[in-house]
Amino acid sequence: MEEKHFGPVWFIPGVNKGRYPYCNSVYVEGAGVLIDPASDRERLAALGRGPGVRTVWLSHWHEDHFMHLDLFEETPFCINEDETPPLTDPEIFMDWYGLAPEHRDWWRKALVEQFHYRPRRPAQTFAGNETIALGEVEVEVIHTPGHTPGHLSFFFKQPRVLFMGDYDLTPFGPWYGDRDSSIEDTIASVARLREVPAKVWLAGHEDGVFEEYPGEKFDRYLAAIDERERKLVDFIRAPRTLDEIVNQWIVYRKPREPKAFFEYGERALMRKHLERLMRAKLVEFEDGRYRFVG
Repeated sequence: MEEKHFGPVWFIPGVNKGRYPYCNSVYVEGAGVLIDPASDRERLAALGRGPGVRTVWLSHWHEDHFMHLDLFEETPFCINEDETPPLTDPEIFMDWYGLAPEHRDWWRKALVEQFHYRPRRPAQTFAGNETIALGEVEVEVIHTPGHTPGHLSFFFKQPRVLFMGDYDLTPFGPWYGDRDSSIEDTIASVARLREVPAKVWLAGHEDGVFEEYPGEKFDRYLAAIDERERKLVDFIRAPRTLDEIVNQWIVYRKPREPKAFFEYGERALMRKHLERLMRAKLVEFEDGRYRFVG
């Protein structure tokens, strides 16, 4: 992918097309604002040398969006005030994901060695929805919960560029597996992003740049939620344990390594769907098994 400039708003593509564990970054020329520093370590270091990074903004607290934050140890960073805790302590970080004890050693090592995690506190925080003047550029900070409870998107009004963070419109579909994530909030946030009067849509992973309204991509992205739920419902017409559901690999389609990442993710997303179906009284849990009764 190529770096693209939309006036002062620069799209910085990530390594390997911005696929996890990388993401795409955004840089605001003049203001020196860098958003989500996990794209390309060499390019971000060069930006730091010139034209310079004055502050770092994070769309949310996930590791694939702060991986190269260590390059800017002397630079203030800013995140939604509600998402400060996981960046201050690795154990809190793992708590927020809802990681099981057997997966934590892998994550402790990966956080330090791969993602350069160092406990930090933001110099400033976003309140949620607000408008910030960056010289000639005005940016609307949009609270878009669901992926994480404090996830933020950024609409640069003058060039009409919207950075959607991890609402990335990839074929995989949305992630909502964290302890405090929400399927319902994810759907509502995507609906809100669809209504922003942008001319360019930027996303945190893969293609990342849409210069025409990506209506079909929004549709397909949300359809992944329904597809996962449909497959789950079909499987639990007979009573199933959570382990049996996880081993069906509805989300990732086949077993993958490392288990601390993929098995955790499969379990986390399936739990969210089971919780939603139980709230709707469509699924019952009895004797350690889930069964569709709707």
